[in-house]
Amino acid sequence: MTSTVAEHEILAELNELTSVAVIGMGYVGLPTALGLHESGVAIIGIDLSQNRLDAIRSGAVDLIEADHRRLEKAVHQEDFQLTADLARLAEADAVLVCVPTGLDEYLMPDLGPLESACAALIAHARTGQTLILTSTSYVGTAGRLLVKPLVAKGFKIGRDIFVASSPERIDPGNVTHTQQETPRVLGGVTPACTAMAQRVINLLTPKVHCVSSAEVAELTKLYENTFRAVNIALANEFAEISDGFSIDPIEVIDAAASKPYGFMAFHPGPGVGGHCIPCDPHYLLWQLRATQHNAPLVTQAMHAIAERPKQVVDRVVSTLSRNGKGLAGTRVLVVGVTYKPGVQDVRSSSALDIIDLLTAKGAKVGYHDPLVPTIRVTGGQLDNVAAPDPGDWDVALIHTVQGGHDYDWLARCAIVIDATYRFDPALFAN
Repeated sequence: MTSTVAEHEILAELNELTSVAVIGMGYVGLPTALGLHESGVAIIGIDLSQNRLDAIRSGAVDLIEADHRRLEKAVHQEDFQLTADLARLAEADAVLVCVPTGLDEYLMPDLGPLESACAALIAHARTGQTLILTSTSYVGTAGRLLVKPLVAKGFKIGRDIFVASSPERIDPGNVTHTQQETPRVLGGVTPACTAMAQRVINLLTPKVHCVSSAEVAELTKLYENTFRAVNIALANEFAEISDGFSIDPIEVIDAAASKPYGFMAFHPGPGVGGHCIPCDPHYLLWQLRATQHNAPLVTQAMHAIAERPKQVVDRVVSTLSRNGKGLAGTRVLVVGVTYKPGVQDVRSSSALDIIDLLTAKGAKVGYHDPLVPTIRVTGGQLDNVAAPDPGDWDVALIHTVQGGHDYDWLARCAIVIDATYRFDPALFAN
């Protein structure tokens, strides 16, 4: 659509953007809805979980402080509505799909929630709407789940209705790189789709990097998280190499980071968790296998990431062995269980795998995390040890360090294993 008339029609549509629906009010959808609402549009926040909607209304959700303030203000306003009624999608000028895209037990893409959300969107789509996928998925998802069924219903993409992909870039708990400060990649199915979608995304951030297609945007997100996964795997491997030389890996990384070009610091840790890094590269690998292509480096990196919790447990075993002890019957306190500092989220946290592995080897395991009152592991429920007595534990295994909390008591523990590499090794004489 390059004619002057078409451009004027697009601008007219842009000026009519007054309401936005967000499907999925989780860790991506809720901050997205709050950011859009603060920009002046009415919000229809849709989630099929009544428990989630109730939690949002009560404020019992994990958000950075700025978003908590936005929620406290928005939740009492008439133009910020929460509902499980999918029929209300038809009321919105634009719709953002922010539902989770996970993996099944075979590490295959589980698009059930996304397929259901898109089917509902197709059922209630109307002329003039802008539909944006923000969920991470494989290349071609927007085309398969939105474009094809819309065309089958008689819509003309880029004229009657507008479709784009703009994968989320939300880092939970990050107060520096907020949604407003982080550039977004956006690719429309047509240039008109890109223009319409950019109007929506600009309500979240002025920094929009437009690409030539929805497919480019989809692959960009996969590359971002695959890049991080591969480099984390390398950092973990190099930590093992450094340990073999009795060298502090953090000192090596800090020294390498003094080079102003050609190096980007990644740090080792106990494992990778959360929704993105352990998951997204498998979407890419699945699609490559389906098209008979290989990515041996990515494949090996994901294998290494999956094996990392076992390496941490092996480190516990070897440390105990040097002290003349075995793991069976040993009391191990896992310090921090969230997948990263500053959040309450334990989804896919390597701490859960580590606890299961330790328990399977006969250890008596507890945990301490001021942000997490209880966790579910294979053996059942564990409750937080709120005030650990160092004398009650044979080993303290540091998994996650939560900011603003006292860890001086660790120096009184008999054996401390720092899987985060955050502390000076000289502090703990193992």
